[in-house]
Amino acid sequence: MTTAIEVRNLDMMYGDRVVQRDLNFVVETGDIFVIMGPSGTGKSTLLRHMIGLVAPARGDVYYEATGLWTGDDESRQRVLRRIGVLYQEGALWSSMTLAENVALPVEEFTDLPMATVRDVARLKLALVGLAGFEDFYPPQLSGGMRKRAGLARALALDPDILFFDEPSSGLDPISSRHLDDLILELRDSLGATVVMVTHELASIFAIGTRAVFLDDEAKTITAAGNPTTLLHESGDPKVHRFLTRGREPGR
Repeated sequence: MTTAIEVRNLDMMYGDRVVQRDLNFVVETGDIFVIMGPSGTGKSTLLRHMIGLVAPARGDVYYEATGLWTGDDESRQRVLRRIGVLYQEGALWSSMTLAENVALPVEEFTDLPMATVRDVARLKLALVGLAGFEDFYPPQLSGGMRKRAGLARALALDPDILFFDEPSSGLDPISSRHLDDLILELRDSLGATVVMVTHELASIFAIGTRAVFLDDEAKTITAAGNPTTLLHESGDPKVHRFLTRGREPGR
């Protein structure tokens, strides 16, 4: 296994308020890595630190040998070009067709001719099961289809690292399971590394290879490892309660 991302000595703060501190973990290439914990512990904030949207109070996020926050601007831009992000609500432009949404980053960051850009958009939509929906607008689609369209846009520039912020939020269990299957297929077919913020236990256990648990009182990582292993072996009652929510006693 090789290291895709290393979070080192990271502190997250809003003004004088500590959100999380002393965060240290490694995401290996090919992982489906889960950031988990109760609401309000800073999971999405950590993701924003990792994708270059919010600067940490201390520490850095390393992509191979490049520090996202301490490297030079050219190195930082190279790192960011390797990243694709699926935001919680999809973040699609409702006034643009699916093909136009997916084409947007390709138009902005490449010099490809428009005919090729349109071909890329069609290909990415087909990759997530939306062939034939190129001319549809986001409001015309179901929640699950909008998530897939957002994923197609995240794939537009052929990233090797994908970030998902609550990808199953608002989806019914069947749509959520289909999205999990799609994430697995993309990881396996594209060789992508996935970092995912989620509270959905079904997804955590179905596709998560490793995870970290952010504690709301200790304000740091209190457990790390494979989710199923943490369920059976973690001695932390908070971790156990989080991973057994909604389960019948004895199951």
